[in-house]
Amino acid sequence: MKPVGAIYVANNRCRFTVWAPEKKSMMLHIVQPADRIIPMQAESFGYFSVDVDDIPPGTRYFFRPADQPDTPDPASNYQPEGVHGPSAVVDHGAYTWQDDGWRGIPFNDLVLYELHVGTFTSEGTFDAIIPRLDDLLDTGINAIEIMPVNQFPGDRNWGYDGVYPYAVQASYGGPDGLKRLVDACHARGMAVLLDVVYNHLGPEGNYFNRFGPYFTSQYCTPWGDALNFDGDWSDGVREFFAGNALYWLETYHLDGLRFDAIHTVFDSGAVPFWELVNREVRQLEQKLGRTLHMTAESDLNSPRVIRPADVGGFGFSAQWLDDFHHALYVLIDENGRERYEDFGRMEQLTKAYTDGFVHSGEYVSFRKRRYGASSAGIPGDRFIAFNQNHDQVGNRVKGERLSVLVDFDRLKLAAAALLLSPYVPLLFMGEEYGDDAPFYYFVSHSEEELIRAVQEGRKEEFKRFQWDVEPPDPQAEETFRDSKLQWHKRTEGKYARLLNWNKTLIQLRRTHPALQTVSKNTVQAYPVGQAGFVLVRRPEDGQQQLIGLFNLSDDALVYSMPPADEGWHKILDSTEEPWQAEPVPNPVTLPGSVRTGETVSLPPRSVVVFEGRIE
Repeated sequence: MKPVGAIYVANNRCRFTVWAPEKKSMMLHIVQPADRIIPMQAESFGYFSVDVDDIPPGTRYFFRPADQPDTPDPASNYQPEGVHGPSAVVDHGAYTWQDDGWRGIPFNDLVLYELHVGTFTSEGTFDAIIPRLDDLLDTGINAIEIMPVNQFPGDRNWGYDGVYPYAVQASYGGPDGLKRLVDACHARGMAVLLDVVYNHLGPEGNYFNRFGPYFTSQYCTPWGDALNFDGDWSDGVREFFAGNALYWLETYHLDGLRFDAIHTVFDSGAVPFWELVNREVRQLEQKLGRTLHMTAESDLNSPRVIRPADVGGFGFSAQWLDDFHHALYVLIDENGRERYEDFGRMEQLTKAYTDGFVHSGEYVSFRKRRYGASSAGIPGDRFIAFNQNHDQVGNRVKGERLSVLVDFDRLKLAAAALLLSPYVPLLFMGEEYGDDAPFYYFVSHSEEELIRAVQEGRKEEFKRFQWDVEPPDPQAEETFRDSKLQWHKRTEGKYARLLNWNKTLIQLRRTHPALQTVSKNTVQAYPVGQAGFVLVRRPEDGQQQLIGLFNLSDDALVYSMPPADEGWHKILDSTEEPWQAEPVPNPVTLPGSVRTGETVSLPPRSVVVFEGRIE
């Protein structure tokens, strides 16, 4: 991969490189500390480069393509004056890393935590996250997944409107702020993954077309023309984004990346872009000597995403499992069927446990066609499961979290269903204690026409859901402020009890042999009518099994216990007093031990976990 942007060498010497294959000339305009205009030399494959002395870190500069005005560097590492301002030279070697001994965490051991830097704390910065890491670690969370941080317009945005893929958002703390956060995580034994967006660039400050054919009209995405990964001059685009993945992992010591909506990246070439990226990252992994995780959001329901390249796959470590969310959500919130019309049967949830994809070739009404392929037999650690994420919450008109949509008992059910699954779990920030602040969609654009387009677009998007309220104004600062977490609640009343429930489940997941295996051969799940289901997890030796009995209904559910050598010993019961939203004197709970064949009656909206040994 050819390095692009401003590469600071040493002693105030810097090499500037930009890709502009159809331009006859390129000028470098140094704005500060002293105004200079320097011609750049044309190189092969459409690149222009120049080595310049007297360039201290922090130097502001523009590129000036032939017949175009001063323009920020597409590969800018820092935009301290925003998306329209000059780019700044960064000396990445000036930061002293403290994580020399860090080698990463195996993927199947991760408990992921998705967070948005701007709303995770009142300050909305990288540095403000650091004091909260010990709270997350105490809960059992050992990996944070940060929503996109590449430079976006203004100082508030989800991050998916970013326009400088190599630049760290200035209002969050810039390059050094992100490095300090990663260092702090590694010091605590926590991994850090970053969400990156290679399917589109945001509209404001997007000057890429001034340089070259970054986009193509051959394909259309929800955001307009697609990025050009397989047309004329696409080699430069492929290198730009593949190099970006390497840049984040190497320069910022990140442990992995999450790629947004990979199904909207179109490439019909012999070596698809995703295969190229994963191949390059695997080589980097060998160079660095630490584990790197490549995860994808995909709407394809195709095992190809997580299969190795040598058998025709893209080579990702894992992908998000939306089907698990959909199948569970509609069973704990009856209103969920309005959003997910093709879900609602208990057999679909049990299939999500045993197979992965629920839609694996069946006709799907929402898509009006057959959809998906089977993922049966694919190990559990190739999937990331969740009960909510930024999309599931933020794309509701009121921004409601699951804690607002369902009662406390169902929150406990959802947590157990996720954390006892064979998949790598992901929690959305605040989910561990049931934060009930909304998480809205918000922006801070400066162009009036664009602001109106975003406001009207959100209203139009929600029309098909027939909501009875107007969506909040995404441009209003209040919309952003209302989306901030309420950290003080995690130690109060029902919030503290839910936090302890999640903490207990994570500890069980981490310590019980039956929950350590990712093989699908050790997972069984079957419905009990349409009221509940049974989840069986066993270790590779098949002996010390766990059985989870889930009652999702409002009535008691009778179940007959299967064979076990010495019967079944209860290890977790959601109806016991410590797990109630409010203290309950003398709660009705199941006995601590149950014999083989004995009938148990599960109270409504409850989950009980038993342990039993089978030779």
